[in-house]
Amino acid sequence: MPRAKSASAELEYEIFGDESAPAVLLINGLGSQMTRWPHVFCEKLAAHGYRVIRFDNRDVGKSTWFKPGDSYTLSDMAADAVAVLDAAGVAKAHVAGVSMGGMISQLVAIEHPDRVLSLTSIMSATGARGTMDPAPGAGAVLNAAAPDPKLDFEAFVAHGMKNARIIDSPAYPWDDAALRERVIAEYERAYTPTASQRQMAAIRADGDRTERLSKLDVPTVVLHGADDPLIQVVGGEATAKAVPGAELRIIPGMGHNLPPALYETVIDAILAAAARAKA
Repeated sequence: MPRAKSASAELEYEIFGDESAPAVLLINGLGSQMTRWPHVFCEKLAAHGYRVIRFDNRDVGKSTWFKPGDSYTLSDMAADAVAVLDAAGVAKAHVAGVSMGGMISQLVAIEHPDRVLSLTSIMSATGARGTMDPAPGAGAVLNAAAPDPKLDFEAFVAHGMKNARIIDSPAYPWDDAALRERVIAEYERAYTPTASQRQMAAIRADGDRTERLSKLDVPTVVLHGADDPLIQVVGGEATAKAVPGAELRIIPGMGHNLPPALYETVIDAILAAAARAKA
């Protein structure tokens, strides 16, 4: 696959769809790989007439890995996203991100406004006090260390499946076989167990983006699950309130994930933001 170079990282990326079509850049969340935007999702979105680009954030997947003691910022990660656009030959894109990827997407719009046609912030937040507090029990997904897969692989897989269940969409649950397959596939593709710590530090250091978001002039759709236990719905509400003219879509039964049953819901939000940009 092609790779892009930013100031301090190389980023693995992949493109779906016609190279002459308008681009959609997909940015993923904390500690997870671009495969969380599955092939099927990307192909469905591309079928609407878009060139879809997904990439591994720094420190995960096939992109540059960092070491314990290293640090970077969300602005660095936003610059990585722009480097991917540069490498793909894209001047401007519709930008969509989930969770931490939503925060990075917000920063791309804030710090690189000339590169953004529209913004779709999904299951994310502004970073303001109280907008990222998980529901009781959900914080374990971020804080509980996984068993060492080299010592007990089945325990490692069970841990990954349990975490996925904690933040699952109650109305659109994954089945156990699919979750198990995903945990194993992600481990086999790339395993960076300390990346989430560095990325969480970057999120905390960026702080409250409310004032910065209030100065945006970009068509924006904010999508959030009504039943999200990790970044609760207040995070989406605050984001939509902060961005001038943003549309807020709250989805009953949606948690903090992207199950196949919600692919069309998420695609429709991205398309709605893109349509507002065209208008």
